Amino acid sequence: MPVLPMTRELLAIDGGTPVRKTLLPYGRQSIGEDDIQAVTDVLRSDWLTTGPKVAEFEEALAAWVGAKHAVSFSSGTAALHGAAFAAGLKPGDEAITTPMTFAATANCVLYQAAAPIFADVSADTLNLDPEQVAKRITPRTRAVLAVDYAGHPADLDAMKELSASHGLVVIEDACHALGAEHKGRRAGSIADMTVFSFHPVKHLATGEGGMVTTDRADYAETLRRFRNHGISTDARQRQSQSEAQWHYEMVLLGFNYRLTDIACALGLSQLKKLEKNLLRRREIAARYEVALCDLKAITLPTVRPGVNPAWHLYPIRLNLERLSADRGKIFRALRAENIGVNVHYIPVHLHPYYRDRFGNRAGEYPIAEAAYARLISLPMFHAMSDGDVEDVARALQKVIHHFAR
Repeated sequence: MPVLPMTRELLAIDGGTPVRKTLLPYGRQSIGEDDIQAVTDVLRSDWLTTGPKVAEFEEALAAWVGAKHAVSFSSGTAALHGAAFAAGLKPGDEAITTPMTFAATANCVLYQAAAPIFADVSADTLNLDPEQVAKRITPRTRAVLAVDYAGHPADLDAMKELSASHGLVVIEDACHALGAEHKGRRAGSIADMTVFSFHPVKHLATGEGGMVTTDRADYAETLRRFRNHGISTDARQRQSQSEAQWHYEMVLLGFNYRLTDIACALGLSQLKKLEKNLLRRREIAARYEVALCDLKAITLPTVRPGVNPAWHLYPIRLNLERLSADRGKIFRALRAENIGVNVHYIPVHLHPYYRDRFGNRAGEYPIAEAAYARLISLPMFHAMSDGDVEDVARALQKVIHHFAR
């Protein structure tokens, strides 16, 4: 791995030579010929949607995570909406979640005309702090949406204790955490409902897509109806009956959130590679730690005992008191070196929609806000080569050394 340079180099942003000739993105999909063949086979079949690949993918994913049921959706956001619906959220209800997430986590509560209530995060993992959650519980609280930030599972034991004490539904937003383990159990087998995303930058890609896993048959039935216009059966079920059946009934107000057979075939093909993809991400995280552990101007991600993260992201925090530049300048300098860093996330309560509608203000969630001011996500995807990892480390060392106090 590269060694911290002893002299300052001219940064690319100032006219120097970039570490890389081409941009290394922060994340991207990996598609092989086997994936393409799986999709092609479906395109030649009788079913492009609501067909056999949907159930096959759901059953395979449920078995992989250790859950009794899995229900596919057209996106991770749709899956979150389905989970909020199945949890029974309605006008006047509240659900507690984290500000350190993508907006979809909180938005799904609003889709049910309920109120998202934010609680601050723990300083080490940037996951929901159970003590802060406990302070936000009211008689209107119905659910907790805990996010596995960057792929590190939330404190699910504490969330389940709160759930048992207050009669709450625990929804785990594991869109970062397919394959993560919490005390020997995989994400997807612990919470009341767990939501996954299959966006291209995730561990398993279907283009767009999502899944909810659960051990409760009643939740699974509600989720299936909700994603299919609220109709009690789907087209394949009606066609597969011994006698042709045209009759169907809408039993609740749902949406068209179905995942196609095309996407499910891709998901099944990708699922076969998931163990290898997870192993590679963990190797990359280990390489980053070795290469960067001596940089005093950054803080590397924390891993708690009993946790094996899935490493969707590799977020570092800048120790700005040791630097002569702010996060924005460091970010731009790394991009100029052709390292596609990103920032995850702008705290949800600071988005204009949430500020204007709910009167949220800066300073309400100090740990999340302080982290946001220092966060930079390094590239992390399983197709990265060792050379890519070395380029990232080399560029970060170059930039940090240049701005070191």
